[in-house]
Amino acid sequence: MPVRRGSLISESAPAILSRSASHAERRPAAREGDAVMSSKWALILGASSGFGGATSVELAKAGYSIFGVHFDLRSTLPNAVRVQEEVKAAGQEAVFFNINAADADKRAAALDAVRAKVGGDGYVHVLMHSLAFGTLLPFIEDDPKGRISHAQMDMTLDVMAHSLVYWAQDMATRRLLGRNSRIFAMTSSGSTRVIQAYGAVSAAKAALESHIRQLAFELAPLGVTANAIRAGVTDTPALRRIPGGPELHRRAMERNPSGRATTPDDVAKAIAVLSDERLYWMTGNVIGIDGGEELSA
Repeated sequence: MPVRRGSLISESAPAILSRSASHAERRPAAREGDAVMSSKWALILGASSGFGGATSVELAKAGYSIFGVHFDLRSTLPNAVRVQEEVKAAGQEAVFFNINAADADKRAAALDAVRAKVGGDGYVHVLMHSLAFGTLLPFIEDDPKGRISHAQMDMTLDVMAHSLVYWAQDMATRRLLGRNSRIFAMTSSGSTRVIQAYGAVSAAKAALESHIRQLAFELAPLGVTANAIRAGVTDTPALRRIPGGPELHRRAMERNPSGRATTPDDVAKAIAVLSDERLYWMTGNVIGIDGGEELSA
């Protein structure tokens, strides 16, 4: 389906919501032979689909319980429910918040709930930023309605880049980042390239990589690492909203020396491995997970 100019790139809903948190029910005590529920937690921003959804499930399989932040309308809410069910099927807890991740009050309330859940000495071992909500419009157009506005530019960078800093700040204040915590942020090759109508998102990805470097520098004394993940072109709801997105995916499949395009599961598995505590010395990088796609770009 062709993408209308001016559409929003979003991994879930066509509007940002501000709903109350939805929490997973308490589980009965584990029986002999059951999977053991982990004391390690991951917080996934954008947990209901795409990279965030796949990573939630993969980290659960690796022994992490999941705090998931997502914003979904009734039509896409089943995506979040499915991810929660898969996390629970892996033997871990799923505590999801259906909120606007860029709303400061909602963020504070969610993190207060996280603080209470993990307990006094607990903290979040993995923070993943995978928020895809921005405006796809050209910068230059005779008709003002056909070009990006000040408000649209600010919103795109606030959600897709700056929100990472605000979540990290509030988590650090609550002592929710501890030694060997990992921060991952999803970037793309669009941070350094020109794609039709992608200008605001491209700026957001470039800013996100800069934020990762700064966070890596400032959090290093705490033993916290921060890295950006540059996935190859992947068939996600966000890609389908980019003008020419399906064509980008087709070309990626053709040129990738591994013979196919990247999938959300490829990225999720890499993040699970990169979360290993033995990788404490790797920070401040942009890490390509693309099967070699960039080699022939």
